[in-house]
Amino acid sequence: MAAKANTHPNGMVLNRRKIRWRRIIPMYLMALPGIIYLICNNYIPMFGIIIAFKKLNVVQGFFGSDWCGFDNFKFLFRSDTAFTIIRNTVMYNVVFIVLGTCISIGAAILLNEVRSKFASRIYQSLILLPYLMSWVVVSYLVYAIMANDTGLINAMLRAAGKETINWYQTKKYWPFILTFCHIWKGTGYSMIIYLSSIVGLSQDYFEAARIDGATKWQQIKKITIPLLKPTIITMFILSVGRIFASDFGLFYQVPKNSGALYEVTQTIDVYVYNALMQRSDYGMSSAASVFQSIVGFILVITANKIVSKYSAENALF
Repeated sequence: MAAKANTHPNGMVLNRRKIRWRRIIPMYLMALPGIIYLICNNYIPMFGIIIAFKKLNVVQGFFGSDWCGFDNFKFLFRSDTAFTIIRNTVMYNVVFIVLGTCISIGAAILLNEVRSKFASRIYQSLILLPYLMSWVVVSYLVYAIMANDTGLINAMLRAAGKETINWYQTKKYWPFILTFCHIWKGTGYSMIIYLSSIVGLSQDYFEAARIDGATKWQQIKKITIPLLKPTIITMFILSVGRIFASDFGLFYQVPKNSGALYEVTQTIDVYVYNALMQRSDYGMSSAASVFQSIVGFILVITANKIVSKYSAENALF
C-alpha cells in the first residue's frame, strides 16, 4: 500500500511542482532587485503622465491643478523650432543607427579574427573605454581640441600661418563632430554584443567552408553576417524605438549648449530642457516625453510587424 501511495499520480505531480519551485525560487530572488528597480524607475513614474494634460501649479499640486487638454502638446509643436528639433532628432538617429551598426559589426568581426587572447583583451578594453566615460568628460576632451584660443587644432593652424576657426560659432562642422563623437563613444558597447554572438557561432560552419576553399571574406559574407541577422534585427528594433529621443549629454554637453549652433545641435530633449530651465514649463516638458514614448512604442510595433512579415522567426514577438 505504501508503494502505491508513493507512485500515486497526484503525489508525483505535487513532488514535481515542489522540485520545480525549489529550482525557480532562487532565480526569482536573484531577479528581485532588478524587478524592484524596474518598477520604481519605469512604472511608478508613469503616474506623472497626467502632468502633460494639466497646467501645473506647484502650490495646488497634481490633483489641484487645472486640466488643459492638449494645450501643452500644441505649444510644443507650434513653436518656431518644432520642425528643426524634430528633424535633428530623427536624422541624427538614422545616421547613428546605420553607421553605428555597420562599424560595430565590422569591429566585432575584426576583433574575432585576433588570435592572441592578450591582444584581443587589450583591443576590447581600448574600444570599450570611451563608452565608460561620461559626456561631461568627452565634452572637455572636445573643448581641449577645439577651443578658440587654446584648442589643439587652432594652435596647429596658427603655427601653419592659417586662419583659425571659431568652432563653437560655426554650424557646418557640428553634424560631423557629433556623429564622430557618438560613434567613437558607442561603438564599444555595440561591438561587445555582436562579438558575443559571433563567439557563440558553431565553428563547424567555418571549418566546412575552409575545406571547400572559401576565403575569409566569403566566410564573413556567407556565414558570419547571415547568422548575425537575429542580433542585428533585435538591435535595430530597439534602436528604432528611440528614434524620437536623443542622447542629451551628446547634444547638450559637447557643443556647450551654444545658441549659435542650435540649428544643427538642438534636439527635442535639449529644447525641452532649455524650456524647463528658462520658463519652468513642466507641462510642456512632460508632453514632449509622452510624445516621444508613444511614437517610440508605435515605431517598435511597426518595425517588429514588418520584420515578422518577412522573417517571423527573427521578430521579437
